Amino acid sequence: MTSWRSNPLIYEINTWIWLQELSDKYSQPITLGTVPDAELDALAQWGLDALWLMGVWERSPAGRHIAQEHPGLQVEYRHALPDFTPEDVVGSPYSVRRYEVDAHLGGRKELAIIRRKLAQRGLRLILDFVPNHVAPDHPWIESHPECFIQGTREEMDDQPDSFLMGSGPSHHLVFANGRDPYFPPWTDTVQLNAFSPVLRAKAVDTLLDIASQCDGVRCDMAMLVTNRVFWHTWGERAGDVPKTEYWHVVIPTIKAEHPDFMFMGEVYWDMEWELQQQGFDYTYDKRLYDRLKNDTVRGIIGHLQASLDYQSHLVRLIENHDEGRAVTELGRERSLAGAVLITTLPGATLLHEGQFVGHRVKIPVQLGRRPPEPDDDEIEQFYRCILAEVNHPIYHDGIWRLHEVAPAWDLNATYRNLIAYTWRSDSERRLIVINFSSGSAQGRVALSDLALEGQNWQLYDVLNNSGYERDGDDIAEHGLYIDLKPWQAHLFIFR
Repeated sequence: MTSWRSNPLIYEINTWIWLQELSDKYSQPITLGTVPDAELDALAQWGLDALWLMGVWERSPAGRHIAQEHPGLQVEYRHALPDFTPEDVVGSPYSVRRYEVDAHLGGRKELAIIRRKLAQRGLRLILDFVPNHVAPDHPWIESHPECFIQGTREEMDDQPDSFLMGSGPSHHLVFANGRDPYFPPWTDTVQLNAFSPVLRAKAVDTLLDIASQCDGVRCDMAMLVTNRVFWHTWGERAGDVPKTEYWHVVIPTIKAEHPDFMFMGEVYWDMEWELQQQGFDYTYDKRLYDRLKNDTVRGIIGHLQASLDYQSHLVRLIENHDEGRAVTELGRERSLAGAVLITTLPGATLLHEGQFVGHRVKIPVQLGRRPPEPDDDEIEQFYRCILAEVNHPIYHDGIWRLHEVAPAWDLNATYRNLIAYTWRSDSERRLIVINFSSGSAQGRVALSDLALEGQNWQLYDVLNNSGYERDGDDIAEHGLYIDLKPWQAHLFIFR
């Protein structure tokens, strides 16, 4: 396959549940290597660049037991699955026992089969990598205890949810549970020591093996293993701070052998730029997600004024397995306005299984099934429309620019709720205007830089299947007049 195109569209699938539902649909066991061609064809028709098959690695029996007994998780399970039973718990995909494809899903050979089939359809494959922790029964606990943060018996007695005893040759050692510095530990994990040179070498070996099986990785909580954060979390317990950052060791080594291998980082705490500088191709834009939920339009526009060097390496999203469903968290109409935004901005777009049809139930990652939900046909039609449009080369090779919006008339402040920007490539032009508010909004979008003078233009709105004729001289001098209802958008093609 050719190199990744700019601003790729990435689609996350909960692999365990997906295969279970396909097995039910076809009344026979479906594993990675036996996914029917019709299902892969249907995915390819969306115009995606890559599938992120979340959760293919071997689940941990120890982690599953902990997840079954965890009282807090029990509440989440029953909220998502009213008919929940303990058998529904298959264990967290982020409590990895081994970086081998789980036999339940078909194993390594079947992963190779589906990767080949995806490539034939122009789709790349992304898998998980969890740098911060592994499952309590990971083989390194016994073979390489120096790769982990350790504690004492006294600490384990005082904090039983923060430490656990080793096994086998390490049965006399106490290990810390995985954690970040701001929340309680994940009791189904053991904390790796990001400062350990042995661990870093092991991580490189692991990623080289992963890179031979896919086209990129989504790195879980990638900022936790940076020197600054790791020292803040573990202090002297971790040993001396290395002179080199973890990712500065890992990423160049992998890319030396796999130059087109893509690193996508789950990153928070305003550390996106820092992780980009450490080698990540893309980092989560959680800040934009939070602004879409809670901030003003002025705050969103301010966010979009950052440099393109930064923005073009962000991952735009309105839902994933960690966040609530977009329709639930944002509301139906606002979620669609947000979808227009994230799919037409520079940077990667992360889309989530069920998002295209308006599903509402957030599924804990420890579960192996989800409740049936009705599909929203109008939402599906909307996503087919927007994704067909954003596959045009202008969104991947063109020049993006944020535009100012002026009042439509004196004392009308609703223009402040309009977000406007353009894509331009040679003779092609696109204008996106979004009213991200609960009231109608009017304004004039300044477009003096689009060379519209001297002719009339047909403005075709992809989202509403409607057209308008406008005078180029008037647009250049006075701006394009916009009048949008709440949460509505225009996506104009200039002809």
